[in-house]
Amino acid sequence: MGGKSHPCPARQNARTLAVHTPPLIGVTTGNRDNFPNHPEQYMIAVKNAGGIAEFVYPGAGKKGLADHYDGFLIPGGKDMSPMLYNEKQQCEIRPEEERRTAFELFLLREAVARKKPVLGICYGAQVMNVFFGGSLYQDILSQHQRAYDHRQGFHFVEIRQNPHLACGTYAVNSSHHQAVKRTGKGLVPFAFSPDGTVEAIYLENFPFMMGVQWHPERTDTELSSSVFRALVGACNVR
Repeated sequence: MGGKSHPCPARQNARTLAVHTPPLIGVTTGNRDNFPNHPEQYMIAVKNAGGIAEFVYPGAGKKGLADHYDGFLIPGGKDMSPMLYNEKQQCEIRPEEERRTAFELFLLREAVARKKPVLGICYGAQVMNVFFGGSLYQDILSQHQRAYDHRQGFHFVEIRQNPHLACGTYAVNSSHHQAVKRTGKGLVPFAFSPDGTVEAIYLENFPFMMGVQWHPERTDTELSSSVFRALVGACNVR
């Protein structure tokens, strides 16, 4: 499958002993038997960017987890419960399992405290936004007046000034029906689809905390590669 689950034993930071040791990146999931769709794509993308990816899951235990990894990737998933951003359910959703979301919120707290790099993809970007106090469109089509269907496969995004990705207009892989509504504290939206939907965010005054609403692991483009290079590069400078 290109990667493996890891119960997180104590790990000496080998990168202090060898400059060129690839950074170790934890990819979150629900449990050992519930990996994200197409898990090998995340593993390959991280490897191609110069890192090593391992799955981490709630049953791995929390003690020492944030210190074990050089950075984290929160991949795609189902929907976030509106209760997590103090709203009532207003439309049909498929909530992600509570254990996974709680685990990822815990890891975000630990990563912020340690200034560890984090990349969020699709659902992962939404988790990031809610963690910082933001809210979501529970369903873009029914709640966003000008929205089109973001589950159609591909659409364009305009990337504006930011510290991590090159500005420009790009075609991206899209497969979501929720999106950022109110931006979380400290987060800066920097990419937008033609209907105005926020497609990417980053945390200001932080080494690397970025969320993208599209799926860069699914396409072999320069933009997709640059997303993972940004994560691995941020881990390398620690």
